[in-house]
Amino acid sequence: MTYQEIFEKVRDEVYSNDLSGMEGHLSVQINIIGDGEGAFYIELLDGKVYVEPYEYYDRDCIFIVTADDFLKIMSGEMNPVWAFTTGKLKVQGSIEKALEFQKISDRVKSNSKKK
Repeated sequence: MTYQEIFEKVRDEVYSNDLSGMEGHLSVQINIIGDGEGAFYIELLDGKVYVEPYEYYDRDCIFIVTADDFLKIMSGEMNPVWAFTTGKLKVQGSIEKALEFQKISDRVKSNSKKK
């Protein structure tokens, strides 16, 4: 899978779900390693979620992960805490904010199951 395909899959999955009502601010840069290497970010700001295809310097944390593992986290096939504990997901920056990211992935996976 190419970087563009990975980014589009994540963006489409996030944007196709109703994430309204999510408040606060959270910005996570995703650094994909291995196949499809590249960076993009996901940001929750004022009740809206943005997914953009570049590095974000005002981020709360960085996830360093393979594309396969990140897609499994987003789909709910892999628990992010387990991924972190086993070394499949590395986090730089605020661990507290990284844990908040689970709100987004939980919402995406629960909405996806309803479809």
